[in-house]
Amino acid sequence: MMRVDLNSDMGESFGPWKMGDDDALLDIVTSANIACGFHAGDPDVMARTMARAHAKGVGIGAHPGFADLQGFGRRRIRLSGEELANMVAYQLGAAQGIARAAGAELRHLKLHGALSNMATDEPEIARICYEAALKVAPELILVVLAGTGMETAARDLGATYAGEIFADRAYNDDASLVDRSQPGAVLHDPEEAGRRMVQMVREGAIITGSGKRISCRIDTICVHGDSPQAVAMAAGVRQALVESGIDVRRFG
Repeated sequence: MMRVDLNSDMGESFGPWKMGDDDALLDIVTSANIACGFHAGDPDVMARTMARAHAKGVGIGAHPGFADLQGFGRRRIRLSGEELANMVAYQLGAAQGIARAAGAELRHLKLHGALSNMATDEPEIARICYEAALKVAPELILVVLAGTGMETAARDLGATYAGEIFADRAYNDDASLVDRSQPGAVLHDPEEAGRRMVQMVREGAIITGSGKRISCRIDTICVHGDSPQAVAMAAGVRQALVESGIDVRRFG
């Protein structure tokens, strides 16, 4: 039987300001990428989200991004290699500490937003971030954008990694995500997204906006947790996968 993980970015509320319905998503997804306080989240939000994920058997991951609360980590910031490495190590250490306090295990790491986009465009950034993370936690599973230089960087480091595709985003012909500023970059129909994910998982390929197939390893599917339709999107994608005979479970 084919199998795939379903993940979502969460823990992105801040103080009294709430973003996303994490509780509902945790009943659907099998892995959670939890913000570490730089682009979103705070220690209390991290602790609550990790405790709930652990109680539901959902895999817990760190989701580090740029120190950009106002821009939600979606603005590109040019840093030195040392600054990038320290930024990732700092956030990962915080996530490890909160997870352990909740009696949970931090299983994976996934770069957020503009940091992820830059790591896709410039694999050297991916290498710096991943190398820094593995120094802190050598056993981490790195979640990488399938078919990109991020995957190459993880493989070159000899790391365990999971190839990721996105249910709610459109793709360019180089396997990168269409910029959010472009029309059609973000998908909103759960049924359409579900059909696309079943097709991509079955073909073992990313299907771009032009129809191009990019063969790749697909271990996990992401549904962003910050949109109003996130819960419906995650539920629709999971239902489509299960109904097509694809087992939805945590990546190993």
